[in-house]
Amino acid sequence: MPPKKKKNRKIFVLDTSVILHDHQSINNFDEHDICMPITVLEELDNFKRGKETKNYEAREFIRLMDKLSADFTLQEWIPLEGEKKGRFKIILSNGKLSTDAEKIYSERKADHRILNTVLFLLETEKDAKVILVSKDINLRLKAKALNIQAEDYETGKIENIDALYQGNEVIEDVESEYIRKLYTAGSTEDLSVLDKVIDNHYYIIKNGKTSSLAYYNPMSMMLERVEKLYTYGIKPRNAEQTFALHALMNPNIKLVTVQGVAGTGKTLLALAAALEQKKEFLQIIMARPLVPLSNRDIGYLPGTAEKKIDPYMQPLFDNLEFIKSQFSENEKRYKQIMIMLKEKKIEITPLAFIRGRSLSNVYFIIDEAQNLTPHEVKTIITRAGENTKIVFTGDIHQIDTPYLDEQSNGLSYIIDRLRGNPLFAHVTLTKGERSELANLANELL
Repeated sequence: MPPKKKKNRKIFVLDTSVILHDHQSINNFDEHDICMPITVLEELDNFKRGKETKNYEAREFIRLMDKLSADFTLQEWIPLEGEKKGRFKIILSNGKLSTDAEKIYSERKADHRILNTVLFLLETEKDAKVILVSKDINLRLKAKALNIQAEDYETGKIENIDALYQGNEVIEDVESEYIRKLYTAGSTEDLSVLDKVIDNHYYIIKNGKTSSLAYYNPMSMMLERVEKLYTYGIKPRNAEQTFALHALMNPNIKLVTVQGVAGTGKTLLALAAALEQKKEFLQIIMARPLVPLSNRDIGYLPGTAEKKIDPYMQPLFDNLEFIKSQFSENEKRYKQIMIMLKEKKIEITPLAFIRGRSLSNVYFIIDEAQNLTPHEVKTIITRAGENTKIVFTGDIHQIDTPYLDEQSNGLSYIIDRLRGNPLFAHVTLTKGERSELANLANELL
């Protein structure tokens, strides 16, 4: 079936990074046509084995290709399912090119073969606007150097990161009598001080030096006072930490995100809250994604598999050690932590090690969540069973994976998408409490 000529026709060329980010990506370009270089299929073959999300995405895309090609060859335009959808095909050969990326960049590698595919389409599809789509910033720059239009994959990205939901705000110049009544009674049905009502949103209500901390409770539909909680030896040092602990301790809030720079106490507060509620859950699991240091796979590290992952898990152990240090070895709470560790009621593990497990009766803390894709956080949340609470912590400005940024990472995604849901609460921590030196680094370096 020859390509149908249409006005303002676009052809989007997808590279491997887009497929590994979202195996359904070919269905997200509206009525426009999609091409994929044969090189991408070759690369996907290297990713199809393994337990990481990228391996899952590769396998699912390969299955999708198999389904699409049931009645077609992949060298012809295949209509995509759905209303006002475009078509898809794989480009097998670049042919002879007036501009050859492999010669210009003096290296035979997959990225340059992908660029040559785009150059081939630019020469052969004169009626269409050809655009390379890649999560790889450097590949996009190489493309632009060859006068190729290149874009990031936008599906799932937050439009305005500067307007990302903060979870808390200050309301100034509120009548002192209103604050006094809220503080004394503990709640109020009078919501006149709020510009708009957002479920589980936190407020500092002020008039000069008089203030009260509050949040909107979607169950009672009232503004309720938030008290400072002392949890397992950890006391909040500012209003934001007080809000975070409230959300972490609230049994009606099943999903919490805590975002903030290093030293704001995100993981420490989450762990302290989990320990305080240990009788409510069968297990506390702390996990974080394995992001190889200096882009080297953990296989390069010496020792057993357990020894290889220790450096990545150490920050979580450090938080547990800090909480233990609040008590002497003879105190009950210190002994309880040791017993829980021995009985594996506290588990600290790489996120990849718990894929496929049931998450019932678990307080589940995922650290460094900014290094997860939107698909990964969705997968984690959809595995939640009865009596499970999930907490994501991280700093969206400190991303360690090459194909994510502030707008496309999983932590930003859930903060943006779940805002105002009665099961969800978010708090942004801005005040560093680790040390004066750590604050100096965050502010000035």
